Amino acid sequence: QVQLVESGGGLVQAGGSLRLSCAGSGSMLRISNMGWYRQAPGKQREPVATITPGGSTNYQDSVKGRFTISRDSARNTVYLQMTSLKPEDTAVYYCYSVLLKTWGQGTQVTVSS
Repeated sequence: QVQLVESGGGLVQAGGSLRLSCAGSGSMLRISNMGWYRQAPGKQREPVATITPGGSTNYQDSVKGRFTISRDSARNTVYLQMTSLKPEDTAVYYCYSVLLKTWGQGTQVTVSS
């Protein structure tokens, strides 16, 4: 059973930075497209950024230029570097394996104004 475990969330002031990590078990993750999603209270879960095994990336328009997704295949880990954080970035952030259709448990990010 593949597991994804997110970490790195927390409380930060507007303009600050956080780096989220998603550590996975199982070698299949190396060949999986991976994504970071977020869900704010009362809203639907939405994609934030995705990355292919080859490193190609896509971002939601609202985070372009501020967030960077990356992966370390040797460590089965995907990262989301978040800078210039805004209060509207407040949400629970989840990582997702497209190939394995598996979600992590989520990590809370709260940005205060």
